Amino acid sequence: MNHNTAAVLPRLPVPDLQKTLTKYLDSLRPFLLQDATHGGTSYDEALALRTKWADEFLNGIGRVCQERLHELDRNSPDNWLDDNFWLRSYLQWRVPLLIHSNWWLVFNDDPLQPSETRRTPGFTEWQLRRAAWLVHRTLELKDKVKLQELHPVTTRTGVWIQENISKMFNLARIPQRNCDVLSQITPASDPLSHNIIVMVDNWFYTLRAYDSGTGNSSPRTSINAETLLSRLNAIVRDATNRTGSAPEVGMLSADERDSWASNLQSLLSISPQNINTHDTIVKSLMCLCLDRETYTAFSSSSSSSLPQPSTMSQASLDSHLHAIRSVSSNVSNRFFDKPYSIIVDPSGRAGAMGEHSPVDALVPSIVGEYAVVQHVEMLEPVSSDIAKEGWSRLDWVIDDDVVEAIHAARERAEANIKNSDDSLLWFEEYGSDWIKSAGFSADAYIQMAIQIAWYRTTGEFTATYETALTRMFNKGRTETIRTLTLESRAFVLAMTDDAKSTSNETKILYLRRAAQKHTSLTRDATTGRGIDRHLLGLRNMLRQKERTELFDDALFSKSQEWRLSTSGLSAGHHFRGTGFGTVYENGYGINCKYYLIFEPEPFFKKSNTSIDLAAPTMVKFGVETKFSGKGTSTEIFKGAIYDALREMREIIIQIPNSKDTISNEQLITSRL
Repeated sequence: MNHNTAAVLPRLPVPDLQKTLTKYLDSLRPFLLQDATHGGTSYDEALALRTKWADEFLNGIGRVCQERLHELDRNSPDNWLDDNFWLRSYLQWRVPLLIHSNWWLVFNDDPLQPSETRRTPGFTEWQLRRAAWLVHRTLELKDKVKLQELHPVTTRTGVWIQENISKMFNLARIPQRNCDVLSQITPASDPLSHNIIVMVDNWFYTLRAYDSGTGNSSPRTSINAETLLSRLNAIVRDATNRTGSAPEVGMLSADERDSWASNLQSLLSISPQNINTHDTIVKSLMCLCLDRETYTAFSSSSSSSLPQPSTMSQASLDSHLHAIRSVSSNVSNRFFDKPYSIIVDPSGRAGAMGEHSPVDALVPSIVGEYAVVQHVEMLEPVSSDIAKEGWSRLDWVIDDDVVEAIHAARERAEANIKNSDDSLLWFEEYGSDWIKSAGFSADAYIQMAIQIAWYRTTGEFTATYETALTRMFNKGRTETIRTLTLESRAFVLAMTDDAKSTSNETKILYLRRAAQKHTSLTRDATTGRGIDRHLLGLRNMLRQKERTELFDDALFSKSQEWRLSTSGLSAGHHFRGTGFGTVYENGYGINCKYYLIFEPEPFFKKSNTSIDLAAPTMVKFGVETKFSGKGTSTEIFKGAIYDALREMREIIIQIPNSKDTISNEQLITSRL
């Protein structure tokens, strides 16, 4: 195939300053209305003050900052919002990657796995077989993309996938005081670039996943799944025969970043062996974590009044979720700094977890789906001679200070795990087919349900973040969709009208206006006309002693306190769910985007001659908050989402052909 005509992605534009300020003021309206209803400054007066500050910024320092942004853009190889902004926003964050920052994906079970193998304790044959297959499929996708057999760069999507998948492998986040760094992607000429890290019982091993090629011009190819399986068997045998316990160095990577930075420096100073071990991990392709135990434990949803998932108990679903997110029994069998880690337990349950800064979580979702979409083949073992080669131990030398640091890190990690209120909601009454047939964007519709759930459980409105991808641009990553709008506020108030003075027809009118507004904001965000990245850039252009009322305003910060943080982590049908942690203790991290609004999903049943497909449409949510958070509860919030989705459908069915006659004045005065 000729790939000489590569698609060229346009540069991310610097948005128009006046348009950004107009949109920003519009986003403040629901906050101003809420403040006015609680006895604060009148809506008109508060809006006039912010408008004054915006005008002063536009005609003063803002114009200077805008020109500085244009100058930065002219001097940047890719765009003005390049890795300098992105990496600072991620890498300066000092909280642990465990739960707070890393994403996690929960894979469907392999339908061909015999049921009797799911209850075997300890390391199991099926566990290793599935692990080998998932690694094989992951590297197969990596190779096919690199060779442009899949997603060639002749399309814009191909350019985006080529660039982003390459950032998932052969690098790691490295802890440093105040601000971490990302390692450079390991070149193919480095032998360490062809290895994966295997973690077993907290021991580290390195496994060669590519052959050595037949010459300088011959490309290396990933080894077959049978050879991977044989090497994994050999590694597990070695780990289980070792005397004593492994030092839980992986636990240190789950700690606060400054603590991990100090402890890593101590480790590296103890022995050159530790330098080699860490270097090998950093340069490796990825991690494979083989857990000894199948985690089963009580979850906050175990006694839920919500309908149970159709194919398993809620407790089983959540225990799988928690095992991939990390729990006390497996948290030290992880290395949280790697962008992609596959996790498999003895029952064959599997998933992935990874560090967020190199790529956005949709990218590993694409990789994960490719790995699981094809079921595990019946792998034949290879000769024992092959199993003896291609892997080696990767040990650490530790001292008493490191042992003490590990104990302290475990205490903090277990506290974070214990505080995470994390669960999945499968809403199985309808999905995107019905939502679209009713004339709504599935994404906008689901976002409105979340707004209802928040208001009903808190009695107030809050800033809401939804991720939009700017992948149509060169090096584009994300932009913010501000879901809380004047229109969504009016709809929520109509739906929560205790006096029942709002007709169903009016509720639908408000819903259509809110959904249309959300769709418009989504379009702006994905086409480089969002506001939050622009506002970030403008603030970064301020120099020492330069100030502006616009950014000093308390409402500027409040409008970015994303107590509701929503994002889509899945690209398809092959995950039980996904998750990420909330930034705010009294908030929620929710993955709910249209990627998770499924058409009939294939649950596979093995017959004598074929695999049958059957399942209802559904919506899947991953919800995480903190048990210590005041006024938040994952179980209560799941119930509120469930009720909102049912009520929204009920009113639409009753009045399917409503006309939009709601005025802007009605939106403002709604329950003012």
